[in-house]
Amino acid sequence: MIDDRTVARVARLSRLELSPEERDRFRHQLGDILAYVQRLNALDLGDAPPTARPRPAANVLREDEVRPCLSQEEALANAPVVENGYVVVPPVIIEEPSE
Repeated sequence: MIDDRTVARVARLSRLELSPEERDRFRHQLGDILAYVQRLNALDLGDAPPTARPRPAANVLREDEVRPCLSQEEALANAPVVENGYVVVPPVIIEEPSE
């Protein structure tokens, strides 16, 4: 079974703020998932051929060809803020979790 400390750590790594009820629900759900994985690990797959995908993969390739594209003005026409030919977006701030 998963303990509350593990749920709290997974929530912190996932950047989730969980209420006590949510922590309890996720503890049970994560436990169920791990129990199911243990059941899968118990299967005898000795006769099953190794495979990366259930169906064969085929690449669909086409020739590269030059085609008309949008002008810079057309590409920027719906941007909310444009400066010097670029779309202006808010900065991305990544905060490290406190332990």
